[in-house]
Amino acid sequence: MQKPILIIGACGQIGTELTIELRNKYGAEGVVASDIREGSDALMASGPFELLDATNYAAIEDVVMHYEIDQVYLMAAMLSATAEKFPMRAWNLNMSSLFNVLNLAKEGKITKIFWPSSIAVFGPNTPKENTAQSTIMEPSTVYGISKQSGERWCEYYFKKFGVDVRSVRYPGLISWKTMPGGGTTDYAVEIYHEALKKGEYQSFLDRDTKLPMMYMDDAIRATIQLMESPAENLAVRSSYNLGSMSFTPEDVAESIKKHIPNFKISYAPDFRQKIADSWPSSIDDSLAKTDWGWKPEFDLDQTSSEMLSNLKKEG
Repeated sequence: MQKPILIIGACGQIGTELTIELRNKYGAEGVVASDIREGSDALMASGPFELLDATNYAAIEDVVMHYEIDQVYLMAAMLSATAEKFPMRAWNLNMSSLFNVLNLAKEGKITKIFWPSSIAVFGPNTPKENTAQSTIMEPSTVYGISKQSGERWCEYYFKKFGVDVRSVRYPGLISWKTMPGGGTTDYAVEIYHEALKKGEYQSFLDRDTKLPMMYMDDAIRATIQLMESPAENLAVRSSYNLGSMSFTPEDVAESIKKHIPNFKISYAPDFRQKIADSWPSSIDDSLAKTDWGWKPEFDLDQTSSEMLSNLKKEG
């Protein structure tokens, strides 16, 4: 019997779907969901849930001890666009939550951690195309700075204390099940909702802003695949580059037009444009492919088809 898993930040965009998938895999009682507020009805009905502040070490420790937790997936974070508005709150949440979990592992109270990083760790001086695993990293956002710092701490705790911490640098994520939570790539979810509701969309990024993106099913699969990989196979303990596809708002619009021929897109770049301009256009994830067999399954047209058909069903 596998010991229970704790997901901190289970009600966010990734956390919600990750919780459901892990419960499908390990059973409802094998996965304890937690967040600072309650989540969707489906999430709350699917298994045990604890109200939990990710910045409160004692509270996390209590839950870990009560359920005899073995692994923690730390999904709580303030994302890029929101973090620019509340820099100190973002830094405090993103960093103190990570230290809480790393220290629990250091003390032997849990054995394995998943912590998500992001393409936001890269900056305006990073080579844009096919961005390498190890390259110039000069993030220019609060979110990116916190994620880069987190990567360094993860590697430090692994080397210094033997903490089994694993991480991927998520690209922009696309899902029909949950709305995004204040990221710079949110347009790639909003556009599908607006295409069905109004037949048009005003993008907050320019037409030719090319960014690495991924359909949520691939992101969840990659996360679980990494966590199930033998520790000796993993050469990277900061965070693995993770890639799938790269596209622009115009590319998404053209893909949508294959389903909704009269769809129209317009452009009104806002403060998020500057953030997007500092990020890579495409990602070299060859190490993830070599070390733990990563392989994406969804391209843009498959993603559009999945998004539109499922959103239609949802009404």
